[in-house]
Amino acid sequence: MKLRSQNWYGKLDKDGFIHRSWMKNQGFPNHVFSGKPVIGICNTWSELTPCNSHLRTLAEAVKRGVWEAGGFPVEFPVTSLGETQIRPTAMLFRNLLAMDTEECIRGYGMDGVVLLGGCDKTTPGQLMGAASVDLPTIIVSAGPMLSGKYKGKDIGSGTDVWRFAEAVRRGTMSLAAFMDAESAMSRSPGVCMTMGTASTMACLVEAMGLALPHNATYPAVDARRTALAHESGNRIVAMVKEDLKLSKIISRQSFENAVILNAAIGGSTNAVIHLLALAGRFNIPFKLTDFDKIGAAIPLLVNCMPAGKYLMEDFCYAGGVPVVLKELSRYLHNDAKTILGPTKPLATYTENAQCFNDDVIRPIKNPLKVSAGIKVITGNLAPDGAVIKTAAATPALLEHTAPAFVFENIEHLKANIDDPKLPVTKDHILVLRGAGPKGYPGMPEVGNFPLPKKILDQGVVDMIRLSDARMSGTAFGTIGLHIAPEAAAGGPLALVETGDLIRLSIKKRELSLLVPEPVLAERRKILARTQRELLTPTSDKTVYSRGYYKLYIDHVMQADKGADFDFLLGSSGATVTRESH
Repeated sequence: MKLRSQNWYGKLDKDGFIHRSWMKNQGFPNHVFSGKPVIGICNTWSELTPCNSHLRTLAEAVKRGVWEAGGFPVEFPVTSLGETQIRPTAMLFRNLLAMDTEECIRGYGMDGVVLLGGCDKTTPGQLMGAASVDLPTIIVSAGPMLSGKYKGKDIGSGTDVWRFAEAVRRGTMSLAAFMDAESAMSRSPGVCMTMGTASTMACLVEAMGLALPHNATYPAVDARRTALAHESGNRIVAMVKEDLKLSKIISRQSFENAVILNAAIGGSTNAVIHLLALAGRFNIPFKLTDFDKIGAAIPLLVNCMPAGKYLMEDFCYAGGVPVVLKELSRYLHNDAKTILGPTKPLATYTENAQCFNDDVIRPIKNPLKVSAGIKVITGNLAPDGAVIKTAAATPALLEHTAPAFVFENIEHLKANIDDPKLPVTKDHILVLRGAGPKGYPGMPEVGNFPLPKKILDQGVVDMIRLSDARMSGTAFGTIGLHIAPEAAAGGPLALVETGDLIRLSIKKRELSLLVPEPVLAERRKILARTQRELLTPTSDKTVYSRGYYKLYIDHVMQADKGADFDFLLGSSGATVTRESH
């Protein structure tokens, strides 16, 4: 098999001279250019992405594995997205990371690639880009932080932030105690140690056969993660020699397995957006409604925050993803292909799986919840669908009809949520709009917006909240998300007025605005006249009229399509059609 990299480094001409000579200024000797597979290490390391701050160390372990297996490792950076640091939202730039990753993999002379990601948008963004090039690819995740420790108890990133913040607003936790917890929560490099989006995606890529077993759960600082990175370096060289491209691994079965595992682990609703976008890159028929059809009845087995009480470190010590896959074997496509090769399907991942704590990983006969999958709801308020994570919801609120109270945008909400005169009761359905892909822009994680302070003061801890936004994978509550089309794209959410009755019925998978159609028709006429304003973000309008922001607003698709760009669907392959020298 002729290696792709030989088009760069194997030519005995001017082009070959240039490619080799400039690389030699780093001290690489002649023989590394004579047919060794070139392995790109695609690194999202950044000190502004704390979850990924140790990835340079993991990259060195990958390099050792590549060298050992007879390859030539080269590390390169791509856009890094620090979920907790970047504004206005990391999701705005996921597609930028995907574009960056795609063009780097295609444009440079590599034969295979190792994706080093972790923080929420880095894993899906990198994988989207890699999918559109289709080289042999393996994922090495950052791994979760060590468990937070505060006053003798475990605390979880994100999940306990929301709890503590609400306790401060209720007056049941002092500000001083809140600030003390800050330093006790994040005790090591790594991603959120709750089952947030980062750990969810690490679990799902393991279930899709794109990472080695236990990739998702070894703590970031565990020596076994470093060893796994080394082994991944070994494996990617073998994958190149086997020509084991992404397209030879990923299938519809891979996506179904991911949906099933997401339900069983109580995974993030953000997985919906990312898997839909990935399916578009792989040209695999996969729809929003598939999440409900495939995963709705799957039991919740992993007892991790926010759906349970433990943390990722506990999940690791209990046996990790392989144990869950073993428990789910009756539901899964166990013959789905993996990076281990055609003779080692997904069933291989469970061969030595053993559970060491059956309260952390419940047996299938004793689940934490019987039906835990993400539910997809539709109706005249969400014609193209919305999602709700019932595993983290209040059961009594899942069948509810009540008047709406509408917040026009996140600024309106922040300005009014603590007003003691806010005309809401605990039975209202809170509605937030202007927070979808186009409207914010970037579809921020504000769907788990706080309850009104006057309601918290009554001891109420949950209300139905509906929006075109996303929510953090670490969040909890009865929250309808990703309403499509969004308000800024002219969706029915833009028509809701305070006092309108809304019906949520999980049994019927319904989200309906109980307003007569003639009234809605009149509102649509008004909306059409103000559409331009709705499509314009409320903040500094000059920012959104140029550059990447404008590209995003002009081309982002709706949530039910994965919020990818309309011009990035499918693949362009690995061929570079023009020579530069």
